[in-house]
Amino acid sequence: MIEKTLLSELLSVAMSTGGDFAEVFAQREHTTGIQFVSGKVESILDQVISGVGIRVFLGTKTYYASTSNTTRDGLLACAAAVAGAVGEGSGHAVFDLTPEAIANRHTVKHYPDDVQTREKSDLLREACMAATEADARISQVKGAFSDSDRAILVANTEGLCREDRKIRTRIAVSAVASAAGENQSGFYGPGGGVGIELFESVSPRSIGVRAAHQAITNLTAAYCPAGTMTVAIENGFGGVIFHEACGHSLEATSVGIGASQMAGKLGQQIANAKVTAIDDGTIVGGWGSYNIDDEGQPATKNVLIENGILKNYMVDRLGARRLGLPMTGCGRRQDYTFEPTSRMTNTFISNGPDKNEDIIASMEYGLYAKEMGGGSVNPLTGEFNFAVKEGYIVRNGKICEPVRGAALIGTGADILQDIDMVGQNLKTGQGVCGSSSGSVPTDVGQPLIRVKKITVGGR
Repeated sequence: MIEKTLLSELLSVAMSTGGDFAEVFAQREHTTGIQFVSGKVESILDQVISGVGIRVFLGTKTYYASTSNTTRDGLLACAAAVAGAVGEGSGHAVFDLTPEAIANRHTVKHYPDDVQTREKSDLLREACMAATEADARISQVKGAFSDSDRAILVANTEGLCREDRKIRTRIAVSAVASAAGENQSGFYGPGGGVGIELFESVSPRSIGVRAAHQAITNLTAAYCPAGTMTVAIENGFGGVIFHEACGHSLEATSVGIGASQMAGKLGQQIANAKVTAIDDGTIVGGWGSYNIDDEGQPATKNVLIENGILKNYMVDRLGARRLGLPMTGCGRRQDYTFEPTSRMTNTFISNGPDKNEDIIASMEYGLYAKEMGGGSVNPLTGEFNFAVKEGYIVRNGKICEPVRGAALIGTGADILQDIDMVGQNLKTGQGVCGSSSGSVPTDVGQPLIRVKKITVGGR
């Protein structure tokens, strides 16, 4: 992507004014996005993102510049710009880079460039038409197909020089059901770190049908009662609560500056003993997986919480300097225009000791949150508010009538302690997480869990 001699020269220029570490990040990414609305393809976006970012450290201060001009002159100008931000000087050093091949654990059968746009459109059309045809009350369907082929190169003044390539593919469908002047929505959007072979295991039709089913269920549901109650949260995207309310608090980006409720708590009991939580960037074909992160570090399986004890944080290079902890291969960025920060990859609560059927059977009265939606969280306090996209009342150990309009309200610290049953059907769901280094693909996940008490917003 960039010749070794030029990489060394860029690092030398970047370090010329007194920095103590420098890094070059190069990216070339080909993406396709197809939008389907009202029974037809509305738009197709095919683009290439190409550019370079150069970062310099001076202690725990960082300086960053990026450019889309990848000519030699353009790159040298970028290196000079970031060096100028560090200070003045005319030092010179030669950095010996050792290119290192990284084993690829992610097998791809069909690379995006080998698949015609028409075939991708047909897959999306199949998903959307399945939603439209699922019920006469489906009034609107929107769908999106996306894939990406991302190649990166990272080189730094420690001699590191590594490259990686990552493929991702996804279809997402949203459906609206209408009756008697009322509208309710449903959504499903599976993806993976693979090519279109993804749809050999998840049929496009099933995606559309699931989105439509959720919309119809909500259309016929009564409003959820409000109050404090026991809640069972289903697997897959139910893990979004841990991701948002707890996961961000374990990123070194916030821990390292004391802006996290989890700062200074390594080795302490922060959750029920049944809770083990992991961030694992090594999962084969994972939506949030990769071979190396955007700082060139190998992905790892990072045990964050083990049997309720806080074991580790997610630590990028800057976080390692601030906290004095090893890097965990979690430095991520949306693209070359962003400086990397510590980010989650595939983050989940592990399987526990409880049988799934026992979890529901244990509930005299409560809420079964089958599908979670979006929400908000304060990373400093851990306070959160999350919508339940599909929910059901539980009575006497049985799942009963559907309810809508429910929200789960609480704090990350409380919910970790109040998870008192953890099932055995671990599954992940796909999302896109936004933070200071942009939007990155992440998996969230868990088995079915029971929270013994939590505030449920409703009517």
